[in-house]
Amino acid sequence: MNPVSMSASRQGELWWRLEQVNDPELDEPITEMGFVERADVGLDGSVDVDFRLPTYWCSPNFAFLMLDGIRRALDALSWSPIYRVSLHDHMFAEEVNKGIAAGKGFGEIFGELAGDQDLESLREIFRIKAFKRRQEAVLLGLRHQGLTDSEIVGMDLTAFDIAGLDQIDDVKQKSRYRKALLGRWPERQPGDPVFVTWEGVQIAANALSAHLADLRSVRINMEFNGALCRGLKHTRYKELDMVDGEPTLVDFIMDRVPASGAVTQPTRT
Repeated sequence: MNPVSMSASRQGELWWRLEQVNDPELDEPITEMGFVERADVGLDGSVDVDFRLPTYWCSPNFAFLMLDGIRRALDALSWSPIYRVSLHDHMFAEEVNKGIAAGKGFGEIFGELAGDQDLESLREIFRIKAFKRRQEAVLLGLRHQGLTDSEIVGMDLTAFDIAGLDQIDDVKQKSRYRKALLGRWPERQPGDPVFVTWEGVQIAANALSAHLADLRSVRINMEFNGALCRGLKHTRYKELDMVDGEPTLVDFIMDRVPASGAVTQPTRT
């Protein structure tokens, strides 16, 4: 492979790997959220990634979960490059960047700031939310195809794999739900039911509507937070006067910083 082709191939693989990293709370790729501002492969094969979150005060555990996901993605690159990952314009950017570069864990990076935070429990909460959001999209897509509730909940993995969906997003979520399902139950067999609760209980046809109502509340919360993050990031970097990436004191005095940031921040803590 000539150098130009190799560079293009590596750049493509780099972005593909980064696309697999999700915002843990929103279950959306960090690339689609616009959090990855730069991802380049150097002539020597080294990789540089610049990462930026919507606000200066985004919860450090969210920042670390995403940066840790980026680190794992880069470790999986086929050519095993030297890489640098940098978080910009965040209140703990210096601590995070030094810790990530040194391969430290969350508690090591933040010390007392981490407190008794159980990062794995936090990951589990987000895995549950992602599972539910993906499942709802597929269930609604299958209903849209005209399948009855009995036909839907009676699907096994084989039937699920051959089921067709019309909408592009539904097709995407079908693949993502399958991944979440098998991530939860790796030993699932082709004849096993595919629509189950997080606890593994098969959903009954007469309970599907109530189940969907529960899933809908999860989706609405996630979509709201997603819209909020995009809006805050757009406002922060496109509309305000900046000094080193941060709103200036003048912006606050002139009331050019949206109050919604302070009001809604607890949803991301």
